[in-house]
Amino acid sequence: MSKTKAAPNHFIKAIAGNDVRNGQYPEIYTRFPPEPNGYLHLGHAKSICLNFGLAKDLGGHCNLRFDDTNPEKESTEFMESIRASVEWLGFEWDRLCYASDYYEHLYGFALELIDKGLAYVDDLNAEQMREYRGTLTEKGKNSPNRDRPIAQNRDLFERMKAGEFKEGDYTLRAKIDMESPNFVMRDPILYRIRFAHHYRAGDKWCIYPMYDFTHCISDALEGITHSLCTLEFQDNRELYNWVLANITIEQTITGEKGKTLPRQIEFGRSNLEYAMASKRKLIQLVNEGHVSGWNDPRMTTLVGLKRRGYTPKSIRDYCAEIGVTKKDSTIDMAILENAIRHDLEATAKRVFGVTDPLKVVITNYPEGQTEGFEVANHPKDESLGKRTLNFGKEVYIEQDDFMLDPPADYFRLGPGREVRLRYGYAITCNEFVTDDAGKVVELHCTYDPLSARGKTADGRKIKGIIHWVNADEAVGAEVRVYDRLFTDPNPAAAEDFTALINPESLTVYPNAKLEPSVLSASAQDRFQFERVGYFCFDEEDSEMESGKLVMNRTVSLRDTWGKQNR
Repeated sequence: MSKTKAAPNHFIKAIAGNDVRNGQYPEIYTRFPPEPNGYLHLGHAKSICLNFGLAKDLGGHCNLRFDDTNPEKESTEFMESIRASVEWLGFEWDRLCYASDYYEHLYGFALELIDKGLAYVDDLNAEQMREYRGTLTEKGKNSPNRDRPIAQNRDLFERMKAGEFKEGDYTLRAKIDMESPNFVMRDPILYRIRFAHHYRAGDKWCIYPMYDFTHCISDALEGITHSLCTLEFQDNRELYNWVLANITIEQTITGEKGKTLPRQIEFGRSNLEYAMASKRKLIQLVNEGHVSGWNDPRMTTLVGLKRRGYTPKSIRDYCAEIGVTKKDSTIDMAILENAIRHDLEATAKRVFGVTDPLKVVITNYPEGQTEGFEVANHPKDESLGKRTLNFGKEVYIEQDDFMLDPPADYFRLGPGREVRLRYGYAITCNEFVTDDAGKVVELHCTYDPLSARGKTADGRKIKGIIHWVNADEAVGAEVRVYDRLFTDPNPAAAEDFTALINPESLTVYPNAKLEPSVLSASAQDRFQFERVGYFCFDEEDSEMESGKLVMNRTVSLRDTWGKQNR
């Protein structure tokens, strides 16, 4: 069994390690802080591996925290799916936290800023606020409400909390610098009015803190030492530090006093080609029915990848391979696919599966006779055992393994041609049967009884070797073959990204035939259909007890997309 790749060294690990060695922090404490407004995708997997991995590598701790301050978009469903995905990836959190548990703390800190003259209640609407904010070349200007008396600001804010005003009537803003070259520092909003039911807090609150106010305080309350985030939050770091510098945090919720405040460090996003990472656009794909749901195997959500057959190890290996960098990067889909190929090559049992079956009748094989060929379940791992392939008068082969008028370099079956059935006999096609539309539906072949197991009596070499399934024992299944969801490597840049959906991203073979050994497998097993690809049972649609099998192709045996699109 192969192991997950060792976590590589990177600039964040170097910084954090130095911080501990220099005595700035006694130990490392990180957090993975998703908002429960959707399902996790590969970008989140990178953050999960980074935060949990850094804590593990440096002997520290890592929390799972839900930044749940946006009640209209968040739900218990999303929260539970996130917890399950983190556990599926193989990580355990030290503490499970929710920003919503800190609402009283956050409200108190907001009052502190008001009392210090560092926050004010504003009644500018969104359009007016944009106008006052200025531009990249023009300084902003102060709101007419910026110099409200402290007592009036406190009264208005308390009345906001009491529900006396409508949404949009007032906001609470930090009083920083409307002429700052950093737009984030131009009196950002700290609180807004929202009459929305919160999935945890219920209807207790009608004012909700903004992310930039909540996040840094949550980190400090939890004793987080290193707050790791992507590059789009680089400008927000100044506000992160400003908030923490202007409130009084005497004790963290972990019970430790006098802890050094957290340090924000940014890293680059890794955008996977032919995939979508925007939650808003992922929601659009689901809501408009372009995919079957968040766990559609064509989606690069973690639940989608899991359903397709990706393993936690392959995701961790992918994240280790792409690394942690200071700049955004674009990742070739082949890196992800090679990660799962590498894992399944070492662990998946080999079986025969015919996705698009063509019946072959072996006319000179004795009627009613069956003989078994014992074969290994894995060519390099004896611990996976052996199985018996039964050979009989009728077998199924792939439609693609027969051609009526094959070219000279075609080494599979055709009229008058000979191929070897893998682990079995050599057969020669003598006749074929077509339906009314001219499609070949059956082959009549003869076999060489002296050609078992790769041997021939006269020493002739047979180049073509194809897989097969005994027709008498074949297990019926629906096989789903997935391809990349988009035809363009950067669908997010398109005005209408849905126009780039690959019409061939899903091909269904409703009448596939599999060897019967799959019936003794568990629902979690992965297989290599020899010559076809890697497959797993579809966790949603298979019914193992009743024998209804639906198989998803996880990945092909090799990268054919790259060759087609170079």
